[in-house]
Amino acid sequence: MSIFLVVLLYGVWSSVFSFAKIALTYSTPVFLTGFRMVLASALLLGYLLIAKRSSFKVTGKQIFSFAILGFFSIYLTNILEFWGVQYLSAAKACFIYSLSPFFAAFFSYLHFKEKMNLRKWIGLGIGLAGTIPVLIHQNGVEELLNAFSFFSWPSLALMGAALASVYGWVLLRLLVKDSSTSPLMANGSSMLFGGTLALIHSYFIDHWSPIPVQEGSFGPFFKITLLMTILFNVLCYNLYGVMLKRFTATLLSFLGLVSPIFASLHGWIFLGEPLSWTIFLSTAILCVGLWIVYSAELKQGYIYKKTPSQPAMEP
Repeated sequence: MSIFLVVLLYGVWSSVFSFAKIALTYSTPVFLTGFRMVLASALLLGYLLIAKRSSFKVTGKQIFSFAILGFFSIYLTNILEFWGVQYLSAAKACFIYSLSPFFAAFFSYLHFKEKMNLRKWIGLGIGLAGTIPVLIHQNGVEELLNAFSFFSWPSLALMGAALASVYGWVLLRLLVKDSSTSPLMANGSSMLFGGTLALIHSYFIDHWSPIPVQEGSFGPFFKITLLMTILFNVLCYNLYGVMLKRFTATLLSFLGLVSPIFASLHGWIFLGEPLSWTIFLSTAILCVGLWIVYSAELKQGYIYKKTPSQPAMEP
């Protein structure tokens, strides 16, 4: 059942790329990041203030961890993601973002001493080969922003977002695993830090008159941002935090390889983007790597099943 919930989580989460492209027609990437994250933190921390005030008893070390998490997983991740998604299809943006297993494997090795055996390396190698067809295929706008070889600046921005995101999630796992820190508190605080930093950044680079939102479009902008906030910041972020207590960051990132399929469907439905056979083919190749790594982690004992003696997880 837990694996099914993770797949469902990614099915919902993958629609963020389509909704972000809609929101970016009204505002800028940096302001969208700041406004959305501060709004989300107000909802999460407001709930904790009413329902569980004891969660606010945190140490100075935890506050520092929240700030670091906010910088990597919120501020840096979303600014790079939203800037890149302006020039890519929702499906391609999501696919590149799904490269996170490569970074997750590296960071899990550093922080949790999770061993990378030959079977895992083979799985990662197959996954890397599967990304090449998608990276080679570029649209007209992306070709104008080509960096080198078949890498464009928007693609590199999405890769940077994936790297920052995974490092942030590894930090979150360090916070919630074997500790009293709740995912709600960790997420709410990090969103406040990251969102505030993004708003400060926006103040210096965007045109505030009075805010960097297209004139007469604040209503639609607020509605799409609120929808993104509830679906992704409140629901998905915190469900992901709960899943980190049960599964490794590497496995969760690999399960995210189903996201490009969902993103293709969302892009087709909400944006009228054509379905790409390249995305489906490359995702199928990545899924082969997923199964190899998944089976290796089962044998290594990094993935465990809940037993009756274990306490139920709280969101």
